[in-house]
Amino acid sequence: MSLALRRGLSTEPPPPQPKHVQPWKIHELTPAGRLPRVYGDLAKDKLTAFVVLTAMAGYAVAPGAAHVGTLLWTSCGTALCAASANALNQWIEAPYDAQMRRTRNRPLARHALSPVHALAAGCAAGTLGVGSLLVCVNPVAAALGAANIALYAGAYTRLKRLHIANTWVGALVGAVPPLIGWAAATGGHLDAGAWALAGMLFAWQFPHFNSLAHTLRADYSKAGYRMMSVTHPRLNARVALRYALLMFPLCAALPWLGITDAWFLADSSAVNAYMAYCAYAFWRRPETRHSRRLFFSSIVHLPVLLMLLMGH
Repeated sequence: MSLALRRGLSTEPPPPQPKHVQPWKIHELTPAGRLPRVYGDLAKDKLTAFVVLTAMAGYAVAPGAAHVGTLLWTSCGTALCAASANALNQWIEAPYDAQMRRTRNRPLARHALSPVHALAAGCAAGTLGVGSLLVCVNPVAAALGAANIALYAGAYTRLKRLHIANTWVGALVGAVPPLIGWAAATGGHLDAGAWALAGMLFAWQFPHFNSLAHTLRADYSKAGYRMMSVTHPRLNARVALRYALLMFPLCAALPWLGITDAWFLADSSAVNAYMAYCAYAFWRRPETRHSRRLFFSSIVHLPVLLMLLMGH
């Protein structure tokens, strides 16, 4: 037996190396009039608006005097931090975004911006976002904004290709914005009510994202992402159901802590019950039709729940 075989090495010749690697280049110069739309895509403007909504909810229900100026600076700072995290995420994932139907039209995947341009925009937004929270709100809000950029663009983005724990890290990212709003309203004090609200946002991420990930599991697999829906599909559905059920005690904690009146328990239970029913159907039969229904129910669920929270 040859030495190469005894060592477990391949005896086949190495594959030929490409003679020339095409450099990254912009396919078509983006007109100035379309740049705002491109920047909006880079910042994932719809997702960013959703993040700002949860921060505003945290500000609205927190104890303390409300000031319009503080709310505006909190909203702007949170939006810039979210935009930064999203831009940096796309800068890192551009080669993989190009492989997925859902993401192949993002600015870097379609070569509408250069990587350096996207990186500069992400860093500028992060600096302005954290800086505005630090100067115009308070250091706790600024620290939370910076932590969220690091969690999303650093830990979560990297973990997506390594371990299914990425979903829990991503859920932490979703739990931070209401803490920013709460910290802004209370001068940086995060009490039990703040953590209960953050817990609600953390738990909601699982029925929302796991159902979406199931629908997109073929795309995630093709791009090499280690998602529960790809590697552990039954666990993916089970986790979605667990956290949908966890919404009941988390919502019940808010009246007990004096954040809302007692009627919130009844109203939130009705809203949570429908999402839990959809999660149960998805758990029983993890099929695309059930994952889609759970996903769309979660999209309606959170805004309704936040409106009930502020109304009570």
